[in-house]
Amino acid sequence: MRLLVLDTTHGGETLSTALAEEGHIVDCVDVYYERDGIPPETAQRRSYSACIAPVHLDPAYLLLHLGLPVITHHQAAGLLLGSDLPHPFIEITGERGKTTTAYALAHLMAGAGILHTSSGDIRYPEKTLLGRYSITPANIIRPVQEARRLDGWCIAESSLGVSGRGDLGILTSPGDYRIAAGRRSALEAKLRHLSTCRQLLLPEGICVDHPDAHTVGEITSSEGTTISYSYDGIEGSFDHPLLMLEGYRLPLLTATAAGCLLGIDPVLLRSFEALPGRMKTRYENGCLIVDASNSGTTKDTTIEAARYARQIERGADLHLIIGQDAHAVCENFADDDIIAAISAIEPGDLTIVTLDEPSELLSRYPAGRRAASLEAAMQTTEKRADTIILLAVKTWR
Repeated sequence: MRLLVLDTTHGGETLSTALAEEGHIVDCVDVYYERDGIPPETAQRRSYSACIAPVHLDPAYLLLHLGLPVITHHQAAGLLLGSDLPHPFIEITGERGKTTTAYALAHLMAGAGILHTSSGDIRYPEKTLLGRYSITPANIIRPVQEARRLDGWCIAESSLGVSGRGDLGILTSPGDYRIAAGRRSALEAKLRHLSTCRQLLLPEGICVDHPDAHTVGEITSSEGTTISYSYDGIEGSFDHPLLMLEGYRLPLLTATAAGCLLGIDPVLLRSFEALPGRMKTRYENGCLIVDASNSGTTKDTTIEAARYARQIERGADLHLIIGQDAHAVCENFADDDIIAAISAIEPGDLTIVTLDEPSELLSRYPAGRRAASLEAAMQTTEKRADTIILLAVKTWR
C-alpha cells in the first residue's frame, strides 16, 4: 500500500521506517515545520490507501480532507506490533501519574521485562537503562520488540492513548483537557484507544462500555498510610509513608489494583521507593534535598513537595529552585502558576530557572537568583546543615 504519514515531529518518522520495512510505500509530511518529508502540496497530488495522523493534529488540517481512511499514530503502532506480543503487556496513559504507576507496577513483576516510560527504557530485573525516548505512540515499538526478544513482560507508558493491544490498559487519572486546536477531548482520545485492550483499569468516575473494565476503588482503598486490597482471592494490606503524598497515593493504589488483576499479590509495594524527580529525598552536608523536578511538575506538586519537606525538617529554612529549563516539555510551567507556588510556599531563598532573557519572573523577584538549568542551579546553591533545598523545575529527566 501507499501510505501518508503526518507529523514527523512526534514519531511519524519512526512509523514510516517501520511501515517501509514491511513493504509499504510511505510518504511523510512535517505538519509543523515542513522541513522533513515531502511538501503538503505534493501529498495533495498523490494517491494513497490511507492516512496516519496523530490525535492532537488540528482536524481542519488540509491533508485530513483527501477522502482517505484515517487512523491514528497509536493504532498504526498497534498494527506494527504484530501478533507475537510480550505477556503480560500493560499499557498506561493518563493526564497524571503515568510514570509513577508504571514504575510501581514494574516493582511487582517477576522475571525479565521492559519498562518504557518518559524516564527511559529499562530492562528488568537488572534495571539497565537501554536509552531515553519520548512516550509518543511510535516509540512503543522498540520496547515491545525487546520484551519479545527476552520472552518477558512489557509495561509501556504512552501519551494521549495507547496502542490498544495490551492485556491490561490503565488510565491513571480522569483529568481532561483540549487537544487538536481545542476541538477534541484528550480524555475521549485516551478512552477510545484503551477500548480495544483485553482488560481495563480506570480511576473512579470513569464509566465505559467494555466487557472487562474495573475501577481502582473496586479493588483497593486507603486510610492514612495503609492500602487494603481484595480481588479474586488476593487480599491483604500494607503500609507506606509515601501515601502521605497525593502524587504517590493514587499511583500506588492503581498499581495495587493492577497487580491484583494480573494475579500478583501487591504486598511487595511496601518496599517501593520514591523516584528521582518525584519527591525523592536525600541529604548532602546535613541539607535535605527534595527533588520534585520532572516533566509533570506543576504548582500543586510544588506546594505539596514543600509541605512534605517541612514535615521532614520542621523549622528549617527552605530554598526553592523553581521554573522550567526545557522548551521540549509539552505543557509549560506558566509564570502565573510559578508565582502562585512561590506565594504559597514563601521560601526563605529563591532561584528562578528560566531560558528567557530577560525574565518577567526575575523582574518580579529581583532578589531571586537566576539559572539557565536545574543542573546549573544545583551547582551554585550552597548546601548547609539544617536547611531544605526544594527542586521544582519542569524538565525532562
